[in-house]
Amino acid sequence: MFYEWIYPLHKLHGLSAFNVFRYITFRAAYAAITALILCYIAGPPLIGWLKQVGLGQKVRQEGPQTHLSKAGTPTMGGILIVAAIVVPCLLWGNFHSRPLWIALAATVWLGAIGFLDDYLRVVKGLRKGLLGRYKLAGQIAIAITLMVWPEPGGLPPTSTQVPFLKFRWLDFGWLFVPFVVLVVTGSSNAVNLTDGLDGLASGLMAIAALAFAGMCYLTGHARFSEYLNLIYLPYSGELTVFCAAVFGASLGFLWYNCHPADVFMGDTGSLALGGALGTVAVLIKRELWLVLVGGVFVAEALSVMIQVTSFRLWGRRVFRMSPLHHHFELAGWAESRVVLRFYICGALLALLGLSTFKLQ
Repeated sequence: MFYEWIYPLHKLHGLSAFNVFRYITFRAAYAAITALILCYIAGPPLIGWLKQVGLGQKVRQEGPQTHLSKAGTPTMGGILIVAAIVVPCLLWGNFHSRPLWIALAATVWLGAIGFLDDYLRVVKGLRKGLLGRYKLAGQIAIAITLMVWPEPGGLPPTSTQVPFLKFRWLDFGWLFVPFVVLVVTGSSNAVNLTDGLDGLASGLMAIAALAFAGMCYLTGHARFSEYLNLIYLPYSGELTVFCAAVFGASLGFLWYNCHPADVFMGDTGSLALGGALGTVAVLIKRELWLVLVGGVFVAEALSVMIQVTSFRLWGRRVFRMSPLHHHFELAGWAESRVVLRFYICGALLALLGLSTFKLQ
């Protein structure tokens, strides 16, 4: 097929060296490398263009005072992230795999919603950007689209697997639709809320994407899934390439997003990355693993919900400021210390999520 550039080469007769392109591990590794190199090369021209057209970050006055110096830093760098995910998947992916198309479509769609939000806020000067109800409608639309995915082998279509339990799953019935909506919208918004410190969201996404790449590969490999007593989902293997591209794009963007950041991803990147993670979790029936692997994202989102609820009901704040990373900043932690310690928590949670495969 015209959009498959690398994978079909393994069919060439008489050229045994090209047989390596059959292997998911090889293509996933090079998808990650391609994404990282693409970010590294395209980063400076994009940052220069964003500066030239004046697409700078607007910092809210009620936030930490140390963030005021970040005003004017180029934003909407998520354009680079989305491109660095799509291009490697086109190069190294096998597009006979329908889930790969779905994951890419969800990423691009949510990236487009984030781009519109950034455009209205930064370019048009609308303080709220895209209204929340329209943003939520776009997220719900892609979540409902996931429902057309046919029943995976070995599991009811309205079910999800349960961590730590072997061959156990929850069947939500008609509640599966709102459950999937919650997963996709929740993951995309959680990453968006986490994107408040230099390198925080991009680094945590790299960790989570690597963990989900391992999950996709293990559940899509017949021998490994049998050895680990996992429900075999043959189509999930190709999603390893997608997760590897997300990993590489996140690391590549982190090169320019680490403290002090040269560019911010904006909603363009955060909604796309969060949506990509949630979509993969739905496709491989590991939605509940998001709470483990993406535990830091969950904590960030919960901190906002707790703060808002507490203030509305009792007029008191639980945290110094939400999301959670701002609470620690105001407690006296340096920004780089908050980011690094959140990385450590993210890595530990990712290992915990992966460890459940052996415990099943």
